[in-house]
Amino acid sequence: MDTDSRPDSHAPSPMPTSPWAQKYRGATVEDLDPPPALSSRPTDIISVAMMTAYERDYTHLTVVSDDTRALLGYLNIPRLKVLLKNGTVRGSDHVERAMQKFQRKGSVYKVITMDTPLEELEAFFNGGVNGNSPQDFAVVTDRSRKFVLGVATKGDLEEFVKRRPA
Repeated sequence: MDTDSRPDSHAPSPMPTSPWAQKYRGATVEDLDPPPALSSRPTDIISVAMMTAYERDYTHLTVVSDDTRALLGYLNIPRLKVLLKNGTVRGSDHVERAMQKFQRKGSVYKVITMDTPLEELEAFFNGGVNGNSPQDFAVVTDRSRKFVLGVATKGDLEEFVKRRPA
């Protein structure tokens, strides 16, 4: 009989918990009921993209390729307001001038699906993909990453916790 009481060094380390973690109780991204993705194209006019985001009260819009519908980047609407105010871009410019592009080469992305546990989503928001960079939003895709299903934000997670019974 083995009497060694040392923890198994091969066992996964527990995920860091937050004050909210107990409230998740097995919930997944699907339980956040994220709104359907609203995508813009690089050739769309900034003022049209802004209006579309305002009409739906979205803070982020994904930007997809005209041809392949591949995810190219995103528009952060609060950042876009600053760019417009500073004159860095104009409302008549194309979205590609203001979008933030995803770095494809050499980057590993965390796949967030409707089945992702909220604890993982919170960890993603707090530490980002590599644990070094907090994230404001997550693009929710299918497992194969072919379709953008929605966008989940830190605010969505906070609202979920507020409305979830104790």
